[in-house]
Parts: sequence; C-alpha cells; structure tokens
Amino acid sequence: MTLALIAGSGALPPAILERLPERPLICALAGSAPAVTPDLTFRLERLGGFLADLTARGVTRICMAGAVARPEIDPLALDDPTRALLPRLRGALSVGDDGALRVVIAIFEESGFEIVAAHDVAPDLLPDAGVPTAVSPDLAHREDAVLGELTLAQMGAADIGQACILRGGHVLAREDAAGTDAMIRRFVPERGGLWAPADLLGDALGQAAEWLSGPEGSPVDVRGGILFKGPKPDQDRRVDLPVIGLETAQRAVEARLAGIVIEAGGVMVLDLGGVVDTLNRAGAFLWVRPKGGA
Repeated sequence: MTLALIAGSGALPPAILERLPERPLICALAGSAPAVTPDLTFRLERLGGFLADLTARGVTRICMAGAVARPEIDPLALDDPTRALLPRLRGALSVGDDGALRVVIAIFEESGFEIVAAHDVAPDLLPDAGVPTAVSPDLAHREDAVLGELTLAQMGAADIGQACILRGGHVLAREDAAGTDAMIRRFVPERGGLWAPADLLGDALGQAAEWLSGPEGSPVDVRGGILFKGPKPDQDRRVDLPVIGLETAQRAVEARLAGIVIEAGGVMVLDLGGVVDTLNRAGAFLWVRPKGGA
C-alpha cells in the first residue's frame, strides 16, 4: 500500500474512492468525520506519531480531499514527535486556509511523503474547457465573469473564499467560511421571500461600494446573475482545489441564477452529467472558462 487518503467531509472523498483501482489507506482527522469509513483516525496533537505510523505501513503518497474543521490543540495530549511541531501547527491554525495548508504540506513533505492532488488520481473530475450545457452565457455574463476573476484575485490576496455571485457588473455576494452552497442558499426563495439579504456590494477593487436596493439587509435581486468559482491565485493546487456538484447546481437553479462559471483546470465537478442535466432542465448554463477568457 503506497497511497493514503486523508478524507474530510463532503462528496469528494467517495468520488475519489470510486475511481481508484484499489482501496488506499483511509485516514481521518478526529472531529472531521468523512462520508467514508476510515481505517485510521488521528489527532492533530499526535501528528508526528501518525506520520511515523504511515511510514511503517509503507505509505509514500498522500492525497488530501474534503473539508476539515480546524481543531483546538490540547498541549496535554501532545506526543513526543509532535511536540517539536507545535509552534508551526499553532501558526497554521492562526492563518487562512491556504496558509494553513502550506504549513501542513511542508510538514508532510519533510517527513518524506509525496502530496498527490485529487485531480491527479481522478483526472476526469476536471472537465474540459467549454460550455457543455444547451444554453451558453451571453455578453453580459461574459463581462461579469471578467469581474468575477478580478474579485477572486482580491479575495485570494486575503486568503478568503473561492466563489462569488455577480450580476450586471456588481458583486452581490462573496463566499465565506460557510462555503459556496451556503452562500447561494441565502438567495433561495424558501429562505424567506423572493431574495435574501446580500453582502455589501462593490467593484472588483472595493471602490464605489453601494447597495442595489436600499439599506443594509434589504433584498437584492440575483435572478439572471452568475456564480463564479475558481482557485485562489497562488494556492497550492494539490490540496483544496474548489469543487462543485449536484447541490451547487440545484441551489443555483433555486436562486434563479442564469448559470455557473468555473475556471478551467481549477475547479473539480462531481457528477458532471447530473450537473449538466440539472442546469439544462432549468435553461441555465455551465461555462468551464479558461483563465483570462473573454
């Protein structure tokens, strides 16, 4: 056995397992139960011992997939191999997701492991560039996609979020720690009216901020807008590459968005056929857009 899958929550770990010819060693961080049954559960306070265990089991490659909750470190639970790592682990927990993952990756690599991207072991999760739906984005959607790319670059500089909602040259919402689907759900009718409250609006550089409809907390019309999703500009793409799936498509349809735009080579799609069918039935589009595309 050479591959270990460190599985977090969400549908990505099961999707990877379905595509592997043989089962890897499945590991999970305590407090972040995956949708697959782990062979081994470890605590962050015993990371050093966990890495030694992986080496003893013949693991040489590690794939990290799925969401993981940030744990609290109990100094009394530290094992000896992890004690020396404590300052780095505390530092990782004090920064954004991208910064934290860089620290963790460095620790794994220093222990002799190769970090393998989810899309390397399951390459079909990255769809080809183009528009696989029956409907295509119009000129306004393409212009909003340019703004979406600029907005994600701004968000990435602050190491927050990988998605936003745009319409008519305005940023209506930015993803936070709750995730993409939670962001979209705020605009679904069953959540209390036709539209839900939006974030403060502004252009890609944060200038000329305004409200599209009244004071803070008033409803904003997102119908006909787009969801734009992509990786942070300089993130390590071996881990935490963005993902969309059926739930994302269903929430987008319920919010009456015109379509979803994702960066080609930068966003994995779970059940591409199901996503396309869901959007087609609603007359919405999926655009797998090359970075910098018009």
